[in-house]
Amino acid sequence: MRKSILGMILAGGEGTRLSPLTTKRAKPAVPFGGKYRIIDFVLSNFVNSGIQSLFVLTQFRSQSMSEHIINGWNMSSINKGQFIVPVPAQMQGAEKRWYEGTADAIYQNIHLLHDFTPDLLAVFGGDHIYKMDISQMAKFHNKRNALATIAALPVTVEEGREFGIMEVDEEWRIVGFDEKPANPKEIPGMPGYCLASMGNYIFDTPWLIDALELDAKAENTSHDFGHDILPKAVSTGRLFAYNFAMNEIPGHEKGKPNYWKDVGGIQSYYEANMDLRSADPMLDLYSS
Repeated sequence: MRKSILGMILAGGEGTRLSPLTTKRAKPAVPFGGKYRIIDFVLSNFVNSGIQSLFVLTQFRSQSMSEHIINGWNMSSINKGQFIVPVPAQMQGAEKRWYEGTADAIYQNIHLLHDFTPDLLAVFGGDHIYKMDISQMAKFHNKRNALATIAALPVTVEEGREFGIMEVDEEWRIVGFDEKPANPKEIPGMPGYCLASMGNYIFDTPWLIDALELDAKAENTSHDFGHDILPKAVSTGRLFAYNFAMNEIPGHEKGKPNYWKDVGGIQSYYEANMDLRSADPMLDLYSS
């Protein structure tokens, strides 16, 4: 039986490292590649993967992005399960506070999970440039009866200090998780490289609701998936990494590595734009 999937895109970051481009807009709303916005890539990935029930969680300087979603992605039909709806931070709860972490952003919108009761929740970031068939990751998650699955790819040890780093066994079950470690553990057989989280997750919804409620009541927590929720799930034996390099993207040239770029800073943003200018670009915007 096919499981229902609801998508929540985290698009509320202030984007200080992309200043001055984020002076008047949120990071995912920054223009990219001429006519696109950064958030268009994750939205396109979901829609082309057949996942069309999407909430975009916004917070800082969200007007530009909300207008872009409303005008450029107008497919809303909640009754039919086809919608892309921007959800501004509403400061749910007695404390009336901004989102304090990635997990808290979902927790403050937990009523949406109760309203829609999806089998799976896909939580993806809104500030990366890549193509991905997310349905393949969902199939991987279901086949392993996972509680949570994290999209992963190898990065250099130097780059790994900015990511959540995982250790996996031969079945890609996560046996260790460390958020932004000073000394990332290398992948066996790949000296100089470690396995990094892409910040994209698929969760079993009932388990996630319980985990978020426990985290909300806990002391000494940053209410973050990478720092709090996921490391605690390692001991269950049902936390898995999904190898992004194995994702088969329609129209993508076989043998060419899958492209993924974190454009959180000015230099990486510039490099990703320049990557499009090559005679044989790693990211083909014209493929199906």
